[in-house]
Amino acid sequence: MRPSWDEYFMDIAQIVKKRSTCLRRQVGAVIVKDNRILTTGYNGVPPKMRHCEEIGCLRQKLNIPSGERHELCRALHAEQNAVIQAAKYGISVEGSTIYVTAQPCVICAKILIASGIKRIVFNGDYPDELSLSMLEESGIEIKKL
Repeated sequence: MRPSWDEYFMDIAQIVKKRSTCLRRQVGAVIVKDNRILTTGYNGVPPKMRHCEEIGCLRQKLNIPSGERHELCRALHAEQNAVIQAAKYGISVEGSTIYVTAQPCVICAKILIASGIKRIVFNGDYPDELSLSMLEESGIEIKKL
């Protein structure tokens, strides 16, 4: 059976997340416009930095619950990396859809709203109600697979 476009791109996001070096949660993202992939991203540290797999996770050491104290994390989120890649290579994400393997956090929600993404498709939960409330207020279409 042929997958829908949403299923197809979410399957690709699931593969992208395998590149993640996060010790706590692996997340993948794919930004798509007109059924064409613009960029991908996964959560991990910025280029030229040592991965958490090598040096450990401060948030894990401090027993910080998921969804809290993002400023203590060395990594960028998958959505952030996908938007950064678009900016780095001069690709507009205005009017596009992002497929993410977890619900965006509030920081990523603000970035996605400001970047002009019109639709978010995700399939995993994340403990951040403010994120969903901001996305709904912004008028971005949200779909959970």
